[in-house]
Amino acid sequence: MPSHGPGSPPRQVPSRSRPFECRSRERPSPLPRGGVRNVILRDVTEPAHDEAHGGSLGERLNWLRAGVLGANDGIVSTAGLVVGVAGATDDRSALLTAGLAGLLAGSLSMAAGEYVSVSTQRDSEKAALAAEKRELRERPEEELAELAELLRRRGLSGDVAQEAAVQLTERDALRAHARVELGIDPDRLTNPWHAAWASFLAFTVGALLPLVAIVLPPASARVPVTVASVLAALVLTGWSSARLGAAAPGRAVVRNVVGGALAMGITYAVGNLLGAAGV
Repeated sequence: MPSHGPGSPPRQVPSRSRPFECRSRERPSPLPRGGVRNVILRDVTEPAHDEAHGGSLGERLNWLRAGVLGANDGIVSTAGLVVGVAGATDDRSALLTAGLAGLLAGSLSMAAGEYVSVSTQRDSEKAALAAEKRELRERPEEELAELAELLRRRGLSGDVAQEAAVQLTERDALRAHARVELGIDPDRLTNPWHAAWASFLAFTVGALLPLVAIVLPPASARVPVTVASVLAALVLTGWSSARLGAAAPGRAVVRNVVGGALAMGITYAVGNLLGAAGV
């Protein structure tokens, strides 16, 4: 090997770095003491940010989807009614009377049904909370062990689950059990009046379309205008409900349009038969 003189720089030996070798191994910073416990406490005992502004995104989407479906019911039922009456008579006052009667009957029926349904759900939630409150008063140790077990089933280690259960119980035992065990937020129980008004308004908005479409045009154009308007509206509601439910809109639109077309076709045929028979 050639030798280097005292004045020559030392020979640089190239480093053999492995292509996939990590030169600096950084360890993730550990959670602060009590970090896991504090996260659990916050998630269980404090409302989420979006809940403080009118409910979670999923809840708002459910309400919006229910509104779209309520409007769809108003469109189909009222369209079937007025088209059927139009098959029997072309009298504008008769069509208006039948349409208004159908609108009011349908919207009030929807509101009443929704009120009864949601009231039953609210009563069940309140009964479950009352039973849980009684169990916490009579069997606190068993309820604490149950809460720790539920937290363990969610993936926490035994020690962390036990510590979190103790802290949750000390802060608000009923809220902790309601959210972890029952899946209920005590501060956000379902409101039957809200549901009733939402159903009433959604059905009314949907029913107004076929009512206006059958009354305003001249007699010769009433049925074609109503059918075209209703089918266009059903395309929109079918697409909207599918998108809100994260489903493919094609089949939903086809089902919606075919169902509405069948309803109008059948009622129009029955109305024609009754009109021809002089009923």
